[in-house]
Amino acid sequence: MARISPIDYDIASPEIRAAHDEELRLRGRMTNMKRILLHSPVAHRIYAEWFTLRDLLRPDLNDRAIWLFSLTISAACRAEVPVTFFRRALIDMGLDPESIEPTADEALLIAFGKAIATDANAIPDEIWAELKARYHEPLLVNLVAFAGIMVATTVFTNAVSVDLDPELEAYRKKA
Repeated sequence: MARISPIDYDIASPEIRAAHDEELRLRGRMTNMKRILLHSPVAHRIYAEWFTLRDLLRPDLNDRAIWLFSLTISAACRAEVPVTFFRRALIDMGLDPESIEPTADEALLIAFGKAIATDANAIPDEIWAELKARYHEPLLVNLVAFAGIMVATTVFTNAVSVDLDPELEAYRKKA
């Protein structure tokens, strides 16, 4: 059970209700994490910048690469809610997360994501050299910022013990 309760829309402030309604308008769903974050519309907005950064990555990286990068970070941080969220994204693309054969670019992103989540102070120079050979610097800035929000998301879901959304239950990794 989550350590912080989700907002109660019926008694929420007009500011929280407006942020809730805008989230539904933009993304069509409200997750348990977002319901908790909405106690602070500012915190919710900051975490929602994940979507902005994802959109900035999309001209150069496809969704599969972004989901694999995100899944890797989530798994390295042992964060069940985001892991299950990205498993669903991949499964809904028709992929089996346990048997994906990554492309060379995806393998690099997976290695980078694992390195960031494990110890951002010790990312191997070889990974950076490969990234710089493949991607322009604005993309690299957005990629690192995106990874930072992913790590923050895992910290939030783990620290608060956010409950897994019911619609994700079928996508949970089997032990």
